[in-house]
Amino acid sequence: MLLKSTFTPLFAAIVIPTKPNPTKLSFTALCRNNSLTPQRTPTVRQNASPNTTSPSLLLQHKLPPTSAYVHLPFCRKRCHYCDFPIIALGSSSSSTTTPDKNDTYDPRISNYVETLCREIKATKMLSSSNNNTSSPPLETVFFGGGTPSLVPPQLVSSVLDALSSKFGVSGNAEISMEMDPGTFDAAAMKELMNVGVNRVSLGVQAFQDELLKSCGRAHGVSEIYEAIEIVNSCGVENWSVDLISSLPHQTPSMWEESLRIAIQSRPTHVSVYDLQVEQETKFGVLYTPGEFPLPSENQSAEFYRTASRMLGEAGYDHYEISSYCKSGYRCKHNSTYWKNKSFYAFGLGSASYLHGVRFSRPRKLKDYVGYVQNLENESTEDGVVGFDVDAKDLAMDVVMLSLRTAEGLDLRAFGEAFGDSVRGSICEVYKPYVESGHVVCLDEKRRKVEYDEFIVSSMSNERVGFLRLSDPDGFLLSNELISLAFAAISP
Repeated sequence: MLLKSTFTPLFAAIVIPTKPNPTKLSFTALCRNNSLTPQRTPTVRQNASPNTTSPSLLLQHKLPPTSAYVHLPFCRKRCHYCDFPIIALGSSSSSTTTPDKNDTYDPRISNYVETLCREIKATKMLSSSNNNTSSPPLETVFFGGGTPSLVPPQLVSSVLDALSSKFGVSGNAEISMEMDPGTFDAAAMKELMNVGVNRVSLGVQAFQDELLKSCGRAHGVSEIYEAIEIVNSCGVENWSVDLISSLPHQTPSMWEESLRIAIQSRPTHVSVYDLQVEQETKFGVLYTPGEFPLPSENQSAEFYRTASRMLGEAGYDHYEISSYCKSGYRCKHNSTYWKNKSFYAFGLGSASYLHGVRFSRPRKLKDYVGYVQNLENESTEDGVVGFDVDAKDLAMDVVMLSLRTAEGLDLRAFGEAFGDSVRGSICEVYKPYVESGHVVCLDEKRRKVEYDEFIVSSMSNERVGFLRLSDPDGFLLSNELISLAFAAISP
């Protein structure tokens, strides 16, 4: 999942402790031997209780990252709704995972991966800002794109080895990869599992050929079924189906069919995204949001309600606005984002979040190669900064990300971190929405607090433990409700 960012990076030097010499055993070898990376002294973050309060909100972004996003930008062609930085290889490129007779791969892929590994090597490793202990190993790695499954497993292995040599990768790390139907076979899937990939995000998007074609997808429904069979036959336990709602000409019956087939396929996770029409895309030229053949705003809302109902009835936990999972299968990597934790990012156009600053790499390949060269020459920064983050900006981040989740906003921790007056202002602005049911108030044991009691308790800071958006109607108003909170934080 590639995060978009509108933050302007600040550049400054920061002193990073030297990393101990890495083990000589490659990460791939460790995976094949079922071995763990060398044990390290547990950090504060590793020992912290999941109920840690105020210090975690203020210091979370200063803790050393344990997640890395890796952008593999290759696609067979650009989908009509996509504005991500990609490199289109051509529709005949589904065999890129197989070397040619000279035992070489597509140079566009191999050269990019070489540059990517150089970036990883040249990136400064962060430790906790308040001590000199070494960083903990990575707990999650997410290969997003693009279509990462077009990259040969051997080259994926080289990226994982680079990450392991630089940062360390935990032996039980969640290593996710976005994969498109028609871009991998059982042999490639098994090779990817052998090098460490243990979670698959399958880019299905729809189960109707006409919708896939209208979106410019390179696969059809038959290839979706083949991909699902491969994932299951290879024994991938943790896998997700990605679906898109509000597509052009998509009807309620089509959407219900896609959800029904997805549920019958028994993935452990389902991600449901509402189509966003971006200006610089083919859809942005052809269509206007809310106008036919795109659904109206009310129709899009019904698509969302349908997904919430059908997936909930099928036993999926709606743990984040766009994310549903079976018990125990939340995406650990994406949870890093929702908890406002720091994370590394590597590759074309990727955005890291280090010490409270989101830093985007160049979106054009030539510029990205230049960025890596400058990074190696220490003539540019990698997003690591030494300035304090504005408390209001941090508070807005915490509110925005927390309210995307079913857990919601921890009011007591928020008040202790940012002040009871700010906490009180948020409670005040949400009073009408607690009354309407769009915002749900919970006590510290996560029991619902009724509106009348909320009015009294919110002023005295008693009983009111969490605020969350209701599912689905509160989530549907998330943009408006989060904007109200922003206004309360920074009037």
